[in-house]
This record gives sequence, C-alpha cells and structure tokens, in this order.
Amino acid sequence: MSSALTDLFPYPIVQAPMAGGVSVPQLAAAVCEAGGLGFLAAGYKTADGMYQEIKHLRGLTSRPFGVNLFLPQPETADLAAVDVYAHQLAGEAAWYETELGDPDSGRDDGYDTKLAVLLDNPVPVVSFHFGVPSREVVDSLHRVGTFALVSATTADEARAVEQSGADAVIAQGAEAGGHQGTHRDNPETGGAGTGLLSLVAQVREAVSLPIVAAGGIMRGGQIAAVLAAGASAAQLGTAFLATPESGAHDLHKQALTNPLFVRTELTRAFSGRPARALVNRFLREHGPYAPAAYPEVHHLTSPVRKAAAKAGDAQGLALWAGQGHRMARELPAGQLVEVLAAELAAAGTALSGLSGYPAGGGGR
Repeated sequence: MSSALTDLFPYPIVQAPMAGGVSVPQLAAAVCEAGGLGFLAAGYKTADGMYQEIKHLRGLTSRPFGVNLFLPQPETADLAAVDVYAHQLAGEAAWYETELGDPDSGRDDGYDTKLAVLLDNPVPVVSFHFGVPSREVVDSLHRVGTFALVSATTADEARAVEQSGADAVIAQGAEAGGHQGTHRDNPETGGAGTGLLSLVAQVREAVSLPIVAAGGIMRGGQIAAVLAAGASAAQLGTAFLATPESGAHDLHKQALTNPLFVRTELTRAFSGRPARALVNRFLREHGPYAPAAYPEVHHLTSPVRKAAAKAGDAQGLALWAGQGHRMARELPAGQLVEVLAAELAAAGTALSGLSGYPAGGGGR
C-alpha cells in the first residue's frame, strides 16, 4: 500500500464500518488511538447525522479515520415480489405490535448530500460499498486530500475499482459478516461468494492496487495470513462487534458466543441483499422467500427489527456476524487492537522461523 496511506495507521488493522448504529465514534476513536484505522458508517444515517458523528469523533481523537458510504442502488426490484413478502411478514408485525415499513422510503441513502458534506469537510479516508464511485467522485475526493477505498467481491469488481482511480480495494470474502459488497445484486448467484484467501490471490493477480482483506478475521495470525497472501492490511468487523465501545445491541453482542446460535448464513431475509447473519428464527422462516430487493426489504423489515430489539427478542433481530463469530473477545477496542498486533508479530516470528524448513519435509 502507498506509504502515504499506510502512514495514517501504524498497525495494518482496519475496523470495518458497520452500519445500523454499531460503528459509533467511541469505537472508531478507540481503534484509532490504539494504532488502527477506525471507521464511521454513514449508511442509514442522514447527512447531518453523519456530520455530527464526524464532529464527535474529532473531539475524541486527532488521529486519521474513515467514513463509509453506500452507493445508490438501481431500480431492479420486482415490486410484486416485495408485495408478496410484505404479506408474509404481516404476522411478524402483528406479533411485535408494530407496522411494516414503507418499501419506497428511498434508495440513494442520501449519497449526493453526504458526499457534498465530505467534500466541504474532508476526512482522511472514504470507503464505498455496493458499487463503484465515478472517476469524477474519486478525483474530487483526491482534490481535498481524501483517500478512496472501494469494496469488491470478485476479481472483475476489483478491476472496476482500479479503473475508478481508487487508492485501494477492499477484497471482501464470503466469510464476512453483514452485507456482501457486490457491485450488482445478481439473484442467480444465490449469495454465493469466494473465500477470502482465494479472493485475495485472485485480486492480487488482477490489479495493481493495494488490497485490504476483509472476511472472518478474528486473530492476529489470520491477519498475518492475508498479508502473506498479498494484502496490505486487514479489515475486521465482527471482532470489534463485542467490544464495550461498539454500539451493537447487547442481544447482538451476546448472540456471538451464545450456543443457541451455532452458525451463520447468507440471507436476504432482512434487507433483500445477501448478508451474513447468525441463523435465528426470522432468518429460518423468511430467508427462503425473501426477494432480491434492496433497499425495499430493508425498509420493510426495519420497524419489525426495532420492535424485536425493544422486546428483547434476539430471534427477530438481524444478527450480522462473520464466520469467526465464536472467537469474539469482549475486550476494550483499544486493547483488542494491541492484542491483535501482538498476535500478528508472533505469527510473523513463527513464519520467519520456518523460512529454513526443508522443502517437502515432515507431514508423515
């Protein structure tokens, strides 16, 4: 990765921007202060809400940080399918004594307004999810001194990121919790994806951009593995979800290691886009029938999820989590960064100790 970008954070550790109130200023500040790159998530917030969080974060740390934006989504949803899904969810709304949301509540997430705020009040790093920003947008960020990072889930998507002029690509493996950052939601793929190590290798051969590897990383040894595979840094989300600074609901934090939730699955049940979550009742009952319709389904289920949280029912929440969720540690975020850095150093020492190992030896 370019030295100008890596100079922003001493350790190759990036805290993933987790929308929905998880990536609060306190979490980002703790990560930044410990030597990682903390992120705020602008997704689902108003432009003013994003701006207020940036001001709050700047009051907590003077170190560089990032802000994540969602790209506006094309109108590809089958509205009849959304209507059918709404009828299926009527029982959920009745159970939680609420109303379903309006699926037509907007699809651009206030992108242009948020971008204008970030150009008027530049931050060190802006990352993009659900697509590729235009070359014009990337150039405008560069003019105000902001680095641009863009998510990709395939080598072809990484090529599109490179063509945009972005400074680095976030290679997101299928192990990652939350929404897959696919540039286009193709229902025919069924939410299938490529594992992180394979993806990093493919992206490394496809583009010359620096790579930030994301997906299921919970330990410093895994950071060492993706660095060895060609990444310049690792992005961790679920690892920071259980920290006290995280804004995640207590039910969500507890579910990461609760034996009731034994596995994760990619599902459209909560938002209409493939996203990895702990398998609970809502996912099991509605996942097979959810249409490819984002953000319509997100708007539709939002009141139900909020009501489930208020009722203290984890079975109705979107429990976003990566495949390594059972390895979550309830450490303060700054301490977690330090532990990860120590584990990374130990893994590096172990790897260097193997450099003289005879080829083909052992393994009997």
